Amino acid sequence: MATLRRLASRQGRERAGEHLVEGPQAVREVVRFAASRVRDLYVTDDARDRWPEIVREALEHDLYVHETTPEVMDRLSGDAQGVLAVARTHLLGPDDLPGAVQGARLVVVCEQVRDPGNAGTIIRAADAAGADAVVLTAGSVEVHSPKVVRSSAGSLFHLPVVTGVEVGDAVAHLRRAGLTILAADGGGEHDVETSPLLAGPTAWVLGTEAQGLSARARDLADAVVAVPLRGRAESLNVAMAATVCLYASSRAHAAQP
Repeated sequence: MATLRRLASRQGRERAGEHLVEGPQAVREVVRFAASRVRDLYVTDDARDRWPEIVREALEHDLYVHETTPEVMDRLSGDAQGVLAVARTHLLGPDDLPGAVQGARLVVVCEQVRDPGNAGTIIRAADAAGADAVVLTAGSVEVHSPKVVRSSAGSLFHLPVVTGVEVGDAVAHLRRAGLTILAADGGGEHDVETSPLLAGPTAWVLGTEAQGLSARARDLADAVVAVPLRGRAESLNVAMAATVCLYASSRAHAAQP
């Protein structure tokens, strides 16, 4: 159990090459879509009764399922709801980017997004909108931190998430793959609701929570696109903006003959 508790820290995860997957939704998805990465599954009696399909699928994949008490589970994780998995870390880095975006029609690039809740939500939104990949540039949050994994609600195990890429390299690879590079920024000259640029393969670039896009990212983009604010809100956070932009592209793609 002490070994599992060490996975709560980034240093512990990096040393072990493993990370925690907490809660029934995320555990269900890692078992279903990435079972080869799962080392162990821990479950309480109550959780086994509430989510029997998770245990059933785990056993079908010959995974180790350990029954444990609520008290032990609470010491391991305050967010597990009685279900916890230990997964081998699967990192995609800069060398994996060309393969991840080959043939892609929709990609989101997060430039130094550091808030784990936002990063996980963007991964979830990208998955829901039918995106082909997510790219987190160098300086972004660690993708296997517990809050990122939880916030992605299992989507982390559905599509490629490439990390540690310099924004210029990301744009270069995406452009070579045939995608139009769109920077999402409140001061953009195009409107996300009306721009014809969204009809083709698109890669959205979004900036940090506090500062937005860097000048370099804006300059690298083919166009800067704004999400209109019609009420009194000063701005959208990066995860909300990403969701709007991704779904705008998804709708535009679906409308094509």
